[in-house]
Amino acid sequence: MTKVKIKKNDLKKPKNPILVTQPTLPNLDEFHASLKEIWASKWITNKGAFHQQFELELAKHLGVKYVSIFNNATIALLTALQALEIKGEVITTPYSFVATANSLMWNNLTPVFCDVDPIYGNLDAAKIENLITPNTTAIMPVHVYGTPCDVIAIEQVAKKHKLKVIYDAAHAFGVEVNNNSILNYGDLSVLSFHATKAFNTVEGGAIICHDDATKEKIDNLKNFGITDEITVVAPGINGKVNELIAAYGLLQLKTIDSDIEKCKTITTYYKEHLANIEGLKCMPDIKNTKLNYSYFPIFIDEEKFGMSRDELYFKLKENNIFGRRYFYPLITDFNTYKNFDSSNLPIAKKIASQVICLPIYAGLTTAEVNYITAIINS
Repeated sequence: MTKVKIKKNDLKKPKNPILVTQPTLPNLDEFHASLKEIWASKWITNKGAFHQQFELELAKHLGVKYVSIFNNATIALLTALQALEIKGEVITTPYSFVATANSLMWNNLTPVFCDVDPIYGNLDAAKIENLITPNTTAIMPVHVYGTPCDVIAIEQVAKKHKLKVIYDAAHAFGVEVNNNSILNYGDLSVLSFHATKAFNTVEGGAIICHDDATKEKIDNLKNFGITDEITVVAPGINGKVNELIAAYGLLQLKTIDSDIEKCKTITTYYKEHLANIEGLKCMPDIKNTKLNYSYFPIFIDEEKFGMSRDELYFKLKENNIFGRRYFYPLITDFNTYKNFDSSNLPIAKKIASQVICLPIYAGLTTAEVNYITAIINS
């Protein structure tokens, strides 16, 4: 293991735990002012003024045509599948949060798990075609850690076989490729605004679509299928967002760009201070891509590093550093999915056994990053 020069003070154990993430919160005085408006209006849910403004401002900020906000991303995934009337089999990734596959199962769909690429952990577009059967109707890739999938290759496969593409873009707020939002690819994309994400509304999510007819269908589905007080057009669900959360979200838009810049600086610092460590790999940069830097995964080769991933993970914990083995276990390793074929997933299994996401968030201090990197180097 090649070591950097470590100062004694860098190894001073912090009093408080360093958590893997920490949410940025809006200015409390500004939020209180928004609450006073809501209290005065007495309109607290069902597409009020803040809700409508939040959708418009989000679409503008993200560079997309239509946004439908939801109370959480899982309900948004369920609704996206309903909106496109997906049936049969859906090709997806085992290297994701379990909600990706759960959304398929809740829609009585069959997930077919495809292996991932060894560099970024995204669905390997070259391996999709071999998994397509007459029952395949869609592909659900994930932009893992906010790193874009090979959207062009996936689009080519989807067009060739007349498949729908729904991106689980939970991590991909603000991500762009060649100055174009990654959310403009696929038939639909689903964002998460959970407290652990780059952009948070405590809980929340959104579906991104590309035409007003689809937007209308999604909005109907998230409101029980109701279109007016005497008409129900579909067996919808309750995915609505209240005015308090919409007001909170509008304030978050004021600071998200500066938060991302801070995380970009932390990412650069991590890479500089973890470079040249044998058996430790960081994700390489991607040309012409704007990321949100909301995750910093490292991958441990036990033989070369001299310590297993789990040994390092628990050693960090002993030193008050709480990373996360994310994603581990694979979805196919959970009891619920044990009966699904996982024999074709060697890359996903390998990186799941090697990954630790280190702490990263806008409020993480230089001293804390110094301490984390010093512990790893030592």
